[in-house]
Amino acid sequence: MFSVKLLDKSVEFEKPVKIYEILKLLDIQKSKIVAARFNNELYDLSKEIDCSGELNFISSDSEEGLEILRHSASHIMAQAILRIYPDAKFGVGPAIKDGFYYDVVTEAKISEEDLQRIEEEMKKIVAENLPIVREELSKEEAKTLFKKAGQKYKLELIEEIEGDKVSIYKQGDFFDLCRGPHLPFTGMLKAFKLLSVSGAYWRGNEKNDSMTRVYGTAFSDKESLNTYLNNLEEAKKRDHRKLGKELELFSFHDEGPGLPFWKPKGLIFKNLLIEFMREKHRERNYIEIETPTMLRVELWKQSGHYDNYRENMFFTEKDEEVYAIKPMNCPGGILYYKESIHSYRELPLKIAEFGKVHRYERSGVLQGLFRVRGFTQDDAHIFTSPEALQSSVIELLQLIDEVYKTFGFEYSLELSTRPEKSMGTDEQWEIATSGLKNALDELGLNYKINEGDGAFYGPKIDFHLKDAIGRTHQCGTIQLDMNLPERFDLTYIGDDGKEHRVIMLHRAVLGSIERFMGILIEHYGGKFPLWLSPLQVVIIPVSDKFNSYAIDINNHLRKAKIRSEIDLSNEKLGYKIRSAQMLKIPYMFVVGEKEASTNSVSIRHRDRGEEGLHKWEEILKKIVEENQKRL
Repeated sequence: MFSVKLLDKSVEFEKPVKIYEILKLLDIQKSKIVAARFNNELYDLSKEIDCSGELNFISSDSEEGLEILRHSASHIMAQAILRIYPDAKFGVGPAIKDGFYYDVVTEAKISEEDLQRIEEEMKKIVAENLPIVREELSKEEAKTLFKKAGQKYKLELIEEIEGDKVSIYKQGDFFDLCRGPHLPFTGMLKAFKLLSVSGAYWRGNEKNDSMTRVYGTAFSDKESLNTYLNNLEEAKKRDHRKLGKELELFSFHDEGPGLPFWKPKGLIFKNLLIEFMREKHRERNYIEIETPTMLRVELWKQSGHYDNYRENMFFTEKDEEVYAIKPMNCPGGILYYKESIHSYRELPLKIAEFGKVHRYERSGVLQGLFRVRGFTQDDAHIFTSPEALQSSVIELLQLIDEVYKTFGFEYSLELSTRPEKSMGTDEQWEIATSGLKNALDELGLNYKINEGDGAFYGPKIDFHLKDAIGRTHQCGTIQLDMNLPERFDLTYIGDDGKEHRVIMLHRAVLGSIERFMGILIEHYGGKFPLWLSPLQVVIIPVSDKFNSYAIDINNHLRKAKIRSEIDLSNEKLGYKIRSAQMLKIPYMFVVGEKEASTNSVSIRHRDRGEEGLHKWEEILKKIVEENQKRL
């Protein structure tokens, strides 16, 4: 006799029972239940229970359930591929954020045009409603099975599994190596779509076999799938690479892969963001420094970057000296801190740097401004004491909140705690983690705890922005570092007159400014608010006779620090207006006989359309106010 706790009651059983049999006893929607947790262990519904414990069911519309659904979808896709391409050899096929993929090698290479055919075969497998059955085999049995099937990549994976047993999942005549869990039946996959193909390498190593990665997505219902697909279409329209070209912001050239070239309008946009952050720094008594882009390699050996990060770094040698181009700003800021002795009265010392850093990224992962080799970080390093740690973190949380709200971003927070491999004492980690946690709690913020996901050198808080079409981007971070203060012997003089180890906080709000600009371009769809628009007003004379009046208006705008231009081209009025609309300029001032004779302008707004005749002094006052308020 044993008892199983279900929701708000306990049920007793006299003999072993499968989870799906227990599910039948409950008055809940059963069609979306995909797996269960028993005593906090994740199991398939076919798992047999023979002892007491607590049972919780997992629905396909939960985060955990969606991962199971998508992982099962990758197996169904693999089965469909094998039916169409009998020579297919499979690598790995995990669930990922928003979908799934499978890496595969076939003699006839799979292309985008083949996705519809694979999807149709998947629908047949779903309609067959095949049971998805878990089996445990010895490693030798599994090797024999996969060797016979010609699945050489699976054999390699089996060799690395610890223990003598492996699990496989079967659905019809298809089987795959997997930990699971999975859907009970293929028929439970109701809403899915194959999206794209790309190149990949076995185990992500370009020295290994080339593979084709087939991407797809799946949801618990068709409505959620359609919403996601509509957002994908919207994302294509908002693609910052496309808009960056159309809006004349930036470009890339083969002579500098992964290194953006900033055009005049793009550089204005970038500098506006930097000046915005400088203003926030001035309000909070930051100091700003600039450190060299290239420093001797010995510094990076002392910091640990050489041992742990050198494959991502660029090096150069001159006069038998090796230099590293900095991938991070921290060591330069540390050298500045070490130039003088610091008292506890100076702390927290807040040192900001808009430093240009370079990191090697493989050419295959470069992606517009989202993944580059050279970028600017809005870094700051806060040197503080244990007593001031919590208040320092609170100030950072308030700063980041203020900045993100300016751009209309919602965000979520994650606190990552001590990993298994870490440096520092238990006491140091307690002070560090409590400092971050207590700051979050004092401000009443909701956050998720990622146990054991902190850096080896300290806990951290990460900020995940949600953009206008619901995608999330990890941008801001607050990281507490116990490593670099030890490596560089960073201290301050306490009120007892003795040296104490300083606490170092790494802080980024925008993160990579280039990446943040890409996010903003897509968030706004290129329609920047007035204060961020590289060009805020274009003045359009209806004929050459009114050029002098347009120049006079333009001079007044520029004196008021409004970014304006005159379209003096010989094009027709309609063409000029369309050109301004294509560049998504917030305001168009059309000037002709009536406007010139009444000291007025005819206003056309990018979003609101025609707004009629207005005295230029009145509209200028309104625009200046809108610009100052960052609307």
